[in-house]
Amino acid sequence: MGTVTRSGFIALAGRPNVGKSTLINAIVGRKVAIVSDKPQTTRRAIRGVATGEDWQLVLVDLPGVQRPRDPLTARMQARVERELADCDGALFVLNGQEGVGPGDRFIAEALRKANVPVIVAVNKVDKLDKPKTVTMLSQVADLEIGEDIYPISARTGNGVEPLLDRLRELLPEGPFYFAEDEDSDQTEEVLLAELIREQVLRRTFQEVPHAVEVMIDDISEPRPGMTRVVANVWVETNSQKGILIGAQGRMIKAIGTAARRELERELGGKVHLDLAVRVRRDWRADERALDRLGIE
Repeated sequence: MGTVTRSGFIALAGRPNVGKSTLINAIVGRKVAIVSDKPQTTRRAIRGVATGEDWQLVLVDLPGVQRPRDPLTARMQARVERELADCDGALFVLNGQEGVGPGDRFIAEALRKANVPVIVAVNKVDKLDKPKTVTMLSQVADLEIGEDIYPISARTGNGVEPLLDRLRELLPEGPFYFAEDEDSDQTEEVLLAELIREQVLRRTFQEVPHAVEVMIDDISEPRPGMTRVVANVWVETNSQKGILIGAQGRMIKAIGTAARRELERELGGKVHLDLAVRVRRDWRADERALDRLGIE
């Protein structure tokens, strides 16, 4: 008889800035989800894949659970509901530094309706003393959601292994969904676009991060060891374009330099990045634009 394998999908739910992307990257062992402290910047249900000898855990980083405001957030919310319905379990991540808030209660209610097993992780406990940790765990217990609560630090890795052991217990028997060397289902274009967008998010404030999307127009190899990436950064207004370009083009140059380093790390070779900023008014309300960007 062959080895019995277990595989399944675990949805990650949590408010913005709780550290879901950092946790996915820690479990998978490499960067598959961009990290940003800006709210509502995860737009796609990114799948990170962690594979062991006889198990495969597919992590679905849900777009921010929220009340829909426009076609973009309506798609994100519909995606959340679909992904939860198709998952074998959910991991509810909370920020230990911030305490339990209305957003956490809203997500807890959404998870209750989804009718899947829920495990709770309280992240960033490396930044809390013991009394604060105890208070936070007590607040989480009062939510009355989840089978177990794990205090963790996604940044340092503390507590991640016991949490992973528990998540593996939720996996049903079945064959692997992905090849053993695959760690994400994102296309190369989407991953590279996300890495560029991450650098924009790090340098912009207020409305700009929410108005930005990145589209890869072309990837080519003009010579061995050199990849040329042509990308457009979409914004919704001329003033946002001005902010992104910056005085004497300094902002877009800084974004391009940092993004190129990330792309070179990902592709394992030299990258020539052509980056342009384009105004595309109201793209978040444009169904065809959302289709093109692969935001289902």
